[in-house]
Amino acid sequence: MIRHHHEKHLVQRIGWLRAAVLGANDGILSTASLIVGVASAESNRSMVLLTGIAGLVAGAMSMGAGEYVSVSSQSDTENADRTRELAELKEDPESERRELAAIYRTRGVDAETALKVADQLMAHDAIGAHMRDELGIHEAMVARPIQAALTSAASFAVGAILPVLSVLVFPENRLAVAITAVSLVLLAILGALGARTGGASIVRGVTRVVFWGALAMGASAGVGGLFGAHV
Repeated sequence: MIRHHHEKHLVQRIGWLRAAVLGANDGILSTASLIVGVASAESNRSMVLLTGIAGLVAGAMSMGAGEYVSVSSQSDTENADRTRELAELKEDPESERRELAAIYRTRGVDAETALKVADQLMAHDAIGAHMRDELGIHEAMVARPIQAALTSAASFAVGAILPVLSVLVFPENRLAVAITAVSLVLLAILGALGARTGGASIVRGVTRVVFWGALAMGASAGVGGLFGAHV
């Protein structure tokens, strides 16, 4: 009895992981920076809250639309390559056979075996073999625009809602400082989770998101304070 062994590799997570981490990170950072900037201008709580909610809605829609357009372009390119390969397989299958065998030879397979492998793979799934081995397009890496858009928009909203809710919790005169601190903690947690899920260094993941987050919110606070002092 043949048992199929299925291994789960980190690369299989790259599609949704990229969109989720980018969306949540941007949701926290952009919304918190917006709130901190407005709060630094000494606006009242209701104005800060309205600004945060507007940023959440606009950001989620923007992230979803942007991700859809971006990944759709990638999908269009993959489909164009697939169409071209199908045409080449139909017009000159022998040339495509030799081309596939040549790829295997460059990987260390002898000429005779390379041709046998090419024959067997093309008999099983010719277009799949060429997409994978000639173009480097694997099933785990295939562009999925709707999945990416929904993941990005939802993760942005989840990330953004936390700074927005913080506006309701902290004293009005301490909003800028409190939301900056809360957001940096959230970014650190997100960086650690993203690094762990992707199999990368947790310290490096946390350090970079906290550094750039602090820089962005510091700049926003500076601009808000500058303009608030002159209003």
